[in-house]
Amino acid sequence: MRYGFSLVELSIVLVILGLLTGGILSGQSLIRAAELRSVSVDVGRYHTAALSFRDRYFALPGDMRNATDFWGAQEPVQADCKVAASSTMATCNGDGNGLIFYPGSLAHTHHEAYRAWQHLANAGLVEGTYTGIHGTPGPQYTEPGVNAPISKIRNATFNFYSPVATGKNLLMFGRLSDGNDPVISAEEAWGIDMKMDDGKPQTGKVTGPTFATRPNCVTADDADYAVTNTVANGCNMYFIGGY
Repeated sequence: MRYGFSLVELSIVLVILGLLTGGILSGQSLIRAAELRSVSVDVGRYHTAALSFRDRYFALPGDMRNATDFWGAQEPVQADCKVAASSTMATCNGDGNGLIFYPGSLAHTHHEAYRAWQHLANAGLVEGTYTGIHGTPGPQYTEPGVNAPISKIRNATFNFYSPVATGKNLLMFGRLSDGNDPVISAEEAWGIDMKMDDGKPQTGKVTGPTFATRPNCVTADDADYAVTNTVANGCNMYFIGGY
C-alpha cells in the first residue's frame, strides 16, 4: 500500500503556511509602525523637557551659563569640556547665547549638544544619565544611551542642533555615528512629517534634508519626499523646538 498526502491535506498545509507567513509580515508591520510612532512621541517629550528647563533655570540645557552652580564643575576642569566629569552630574557651563551648539556647527568648544542631555537628566526632566561629551571615535560621535537618548528605532538617536544661519534650536533624528545620518526611508519620513506637520521636507516645523545631501530622501527640487525610493536608510529629520 502506498501512503501519501491527499490534495485536501496539501491544501490545508499551504493555507496554514500562508496564514503563518501573513501573520509574521503583519506583526513586523505593526512593530515598525509602533517604532515610527515613537519618534513623534519622543520629539514631544524632549521639546517639553527643554521648555520646562528654560522655565525653571531661565536658560537652555547645554547653553546654560551657570550649570556648575547647580551640579558642580567637573574635575579636572577642562576649558573645552570634552573630557568626562568625575561624577555623573558634574558638568560644564555653556556660553548663554541662546543656541545649543552641536560640535561641527561652529568651532565650538563647549559641546553644548551633549551637555544638554546631561543638564536635562540632572534636572530630572529626561530619564537616564549622560556623559555630556562626544563618543570615543570622534567629536561628532553620538552614542545612544551614553551621551544621547536611545530611540526605539534601531541605531537611531536624537541630538540638539542649532544651525547658525537660522538661529533656531532643532532636534536632529538620525543614525548613531553623528546623530545626523539617514536611518529611515523617504516614505517613513513623509509619514512622520504628515502626522506632525505639512508633509513637505523644506517647510514647517518638521523638515528633512536636501537632495544635495540625501538624494534618497527628497526629490531633486527639494519640494517633496521621494516616497517611491525604496532605500531603507534614506532620511534623517529635523524638528524645530520653539525654544
